[in-house]
Order: sequence, then C-alpha cells, then structure tokens
Amino acid sequence: MLLALALTSALSPSLAASLFGGIDTDNDGTISLDEAKAAAGKVFDQLDHNHNGTLDRSELRGRVLDQDWAVADPDNTKTLTKDEYLNYVEMAFKRADRDGDGTVNAKEARTHAGRALMRLLRPR
Repeated sequence: MLLALALTSALSPSLAASLFGGIDTDNDGTISLDEAKAAAGKVFDQLDHNHNGTLDRSELRGRVLDQDWAVADPDNTKTLTKDEYLNYVEMAFKRADRDGDGTVNAKEARTHAGRALMRLLRPR
C-alpha cells in the first residue's frame, strides 16, 4: 500500500504536466479556478470562428453536457456568451474539485467530472 502511494506521488508531477500543459501556468501540478477560466477564455475565442461573441452547440462540439445545457444557457438563447461559458466552466470546476481545496489535481482530472472540465479547457 505504501509503495503504491509512493509510486503514485512520484508519478503525479509528470502526469500533471502532461494533463495540464499550458493550463497550469504556475506549474504547481494543479489547476486553480483562475487558471481554468483563463484557459477557457482562450478556448472560447478560438471556437468563435464567426467572431459574434457567442458559441452555439455546433461551435462547442460537445463540450457542454446535454443535461447541463439549460444551466449553461440560462437565457435560453441556444448560444453561450463568453460570460455564460466561463460561468459553466466554474460550475464544472467545482464538480471536479472533489476535495474542495480550490484546485483540481491530476487524480481529480481523471474522474468523470474532471474529464468534463478538461474538455472545456482544451482547444482540441
């Protein structure tokens, strides 16, 4: 048991680096909410090909879970503004932060909620 814990801890920095490359700007092996929102803002800008300041479902390419669409799009316009996208990212971040410490680590990023968050932060 201790050996498994030691191996997991030893591997975590490299795993975190591969998972969080370009997102973990302070290189502490975790993603903070500020880092997540900064990455998500860049993704939003990259996905907004027509530069109208909103993303529809086709531009989002499955990033927002179907069951979350009503929460992500509170005004029911069938599009997300950047503010709505970032609010959704914050909600996804809180789901992924299982221990409530204000960061998402490599273990949390590998959960279902963590993978959902990472889809929002990567341009693909």
